[in-house]
Amino acid sequence: MSATVSTGAGPGLWLELPQSTRSLFAGRLTGLYGADGDANAFEQLAEDKREALMLLQRRLLRLDLWTFGGKIVNVYGTGGVGMYFSANGDLESELGRRRIFTRKFARHRDNSGGFLEKHRRRASLHFLFIDPPSGEREWHVHLELYGPMGSLMSIAKHLWYEHWGTFRPDWRMIKEFVSE
Repeated sequence: MSATVSTGAGPGLWLELPQSTRSLFAGRLTGLYGADGDANAFEQLAEDKREALMLLQRRLLRLDLWTFGGKIVNVYGTGGVGMYFSANGDLESELGRRRIFTRKFARHRDNSGGFLEKHRRRASLHFLFIDPPSGEREWHVHLELYGPMGSLMSIAKHLWYEHWGTFRPDWRMIKEFVSE
């Protein structure tokens, strides 16, 4: 199902969200997959994308990082749980100041840099950024099912399943660990 096609889950999904939650999305969803306005964008998201977005919002709010997220460019909830976005403010400096994040092992070959959440065995955040030759820095955040900086066992599972293997958790797998 295309992300720009109504999910058929019924009208009013946006209105079912508490006003406080809707206000947190103010201006961030407009233009997502060509949608006009935050409400339309949210209504048009497929279930996996909508659920992934809410999981990411919950984790980022808990860590007081949601305010650093700007315009959301893409969201995915199958084959991983994450989103691409622009940043409000200096997210790199903010993550660098926090002891719960590290740059160690966070960068991928095709990225400029990154940060991993430490000491979390499940649903740990992994931020990546790209500095294109011209233009604004592009940010990506996803939830790792097995925290690569959590414990020896979670590191081993992360390497085996998510790094060397082809396993990519969906939002249903991640959901139970987001509130930990």
